[in-house]
Amino acid sequence: MDTKNILIVGVGGQGIIFCSKVLAAGLLKAGYDVKMSEVHGMAQRGGSVSTQIRFGKKVYSPVIAKGEADLIVSFEKMEAMRYIDYLKPNGTVLVNECTVLPAPVLSGKIPYPDGITDALKSKAKVITLNAQDLVEEVGNPKAMNTIILGTLVKLLGLEDIAWNEIIKELVPPKAVDFNCKALELGMKVS
Repeated sequence: MDTKNILIVGVGGQGIIFCSKVLAAGLLKAGYDVKMSEVHGMAQRGGSVSTQIRFGKKVYSPVIAKGEADLIVSFEKMEAMRYIDYLKPNGTVLVNECTVLPAPVLSGKIPYPDGITDALKSKAKVITLNAQDLVEEVGNPKAMNTIILGTLVKLLGLEDIAWNEIIKELVPPKAVDFNCKALELGMKVS
């Protein structure tokens, strides 16, 4: 198997790191060599957060160079535009149709850009998801990231991994049920 490169992006507080850790743990259990790196940035203040996950038979570095990502998973649509240069020419972008307003927009200094999804579609194959609407079915707003993870798992064809067991290992007991439900829901929407 060739090495697969996945870039997961969003803003602080959206659960990007958690999603990446669950994905990496599942890939390891499935027997892949996995490398992961994280950039927290101003995560606590709603700043940009990204993780890079590379997996395959043998992976030597966790770093994805510009133009090498097979898949960009964006928890917030403007972050997809920020990282689009990392996508390879035939790559795919999974975009959560979520808007998180950065400080300059909130303060009125600049407007939030219009037409982000259309701009992305002019550059790449784009799959959109509205995890915010789906989270109501799960009953917990903290499950948005796990819905996105479920959709990612389906896109990668990795449904056979024991994801519920991995979630049980990585989350507190009170969060297991809604995260497992969210993962299953995410796998159904793709």
